[in-house]
Amino acid sequence: MHSIAITFPSLVLIRSSVAAVWLYEGLWCKVLGRMPSQVDVVSAVPRFGRRFGLPFLRALGVVEVGLAVWVLSGAAPGACAIVQAGLLILLNVNGLLWARNLIHDPAGMIVKNAAFLLLVWVCGAMPGGRL
Repeated sequence: MHSIAITFPSLVLIRSSVAAVWLYEGLWCKVLGRMPSQVDVVSAVPRFGRRFGLPFLRALGVVEVGLAVWVLSGAAPGACAIVQAGLLILLNVNGLLWARNLIHDPAGMIVKNAAFLLLVWVCGAMPGGRL
């Protein structure tokens, strides 16, 4: 039996991967409005969703773009990972609570986000500081 050795990806690659997800979700889907179904999800929140859904979604997109910049900066990576995890968990819980019927595949969303959170945590735990 032969063993094939592979190296651990570089910190730059890991950070870039995490930042790319936040940029896609924040800039493309929310700020530029390329994912209209996300407006439906936030609009499903009782009392506030219909009135504030779109402005909230755009503001959330700006926050997500800010997270991408933070990840790439390498500043306080542990705190950055905790903030990312908290935001993602908060968004998932609220999406499942208020708009489960609008989410195409709730179980798939959870599995994909759990895998993403593991990558976020690796990024936050790796030594190396700023790039």
